[in-house]
Amino acid sequence: MRKNYLSMRITRLFKEFFKSEKASGFILVGCTALSLLLTNSSLGSSYSALWNTSIAGHSVTHWINDGLMAIFFLLVGLEIEREIYIGELKDIKNAMLPVFAALGGMLVPALIHFLFNKGTSAQAGFGIPMATDIAFALGVLSMAGKRVPFALKIFLTALAIIDDLGAILIIAIFYTSDLSWPNLLIALGIFLVLSIMGRFKVYNLALYIIPGIAMWYFMLQSGVHATVSGVLLAFAIPFGKGDEKSLSSRLQHFLHKPVAFIIIPLFALANTCIILEKDVFSHLTDSNSLGIMLGLFVGKPIGIFLLSWIAIKAKLGQLQTGITLRHLLGAGMLGGIGFTMSIFITLLAFPEGEIISISKISILLASLASAIVGLAFLLLIKPAKVLPDAGIN
Repeated sequence: MRKNYLSMRITRLFKEFFKSEKASGFILVGCTALSLLLTNSSLGSSYSALWNTSIAGHSVTHWINDGLMAIFFLLVGLEIEREIYIGELKDIKNAMLPVFAALGGMLVPALIHFLFNKGTSAQAGFGIPMATDIAFALGVLSMAGKRVPFALKIFLTALAIIDDLGAILIIAIFYTSDLSWPNLLIALGIFLVLSIMGRFKVYNLALYIIPGIAMWYFMLQSGVHATVSGVLLAFAIPFGKGDEKSLSSRLQHFLHKPVAFIIIPLFALANTCIILEKDVFSHLTDSNSLGIMLGLFVGKPIGIFLLSWIAIKAKLGQLQTGITLRHLLGAGMLGGIGFTMSIFITLLAFPEGEIISISKISILLASLASAIVGLAFLLLIKPAKVLPDAGIN
């Protein structure tokens, strides 16, 4: 009975997650289109000024990127934790295929960008095409309805979550400014205390959130990007049995809608204020733009499919019921939808300037192309006979 309950719980959590990400993906597209439209209209100056309004010495955009996005990373951390303990990543045989797929989907795009930009000022952007936007990708996948097996949706979710973990590590290692060791040690000290509390099963959420805010502050002052504190806080919070009463599960459930329907849309609105100058598209042949677009549109599907195929042939991973190699290629194409995390890394990789705007346009174009081609490819695959997915479309 306990096993059946836990299985039902995992299924319900995933369905809830999928539905929120699916809706968030559509909202994300709408917010991006609205932001581009307003920026390039007669209201452009006022609209841009809104996001540059100073609050406590920092712009609204800065507070969104360094503050609210820490909450986004907290949710990502909780989702990674759930997958490791009771989800797709718990079973090593099931976990290895999305792990290999995610590694390929990070390494090949990064290599493509590096080869185009080695030795140039744009070399720091190698991490931009490494990320997959889970909300956008699942939103597009949902358009295929029952023509794609339910297992593919789980695979793409696991892949994107591992991808997020990889992006977090890349941010922490390669996009850290000059370190302030005292501040970093204080932040890590807070994390250690919170982890010990979790081990001793302290279940008062306030005792994690309040010190977590302090950890965020000291991490911000240390030079390591403050959003990393969100992930650390997630792993400090006790997971328990993963049922509805667990602290981790309750917090994850609480954060889903605010993140999906407030934080991510605000991030999209604030970071796509891109003025489309007449010569903007001439820059798309620059090495940085080519590295980003080819990395996402070409590198992602190649990397995801190639390492998945190697893992299957070497018997290090296995295909789930209803999934074929063609499905993996289609999922790899959707993996080229970078957006949120790619834009986030762009802001860390480059100083203020035109290169940021051009990079964002490259990300948007590559993501749009990946979405269209990936969806069309999956729709052409003959549906396999699979178990009903309980109405997830």
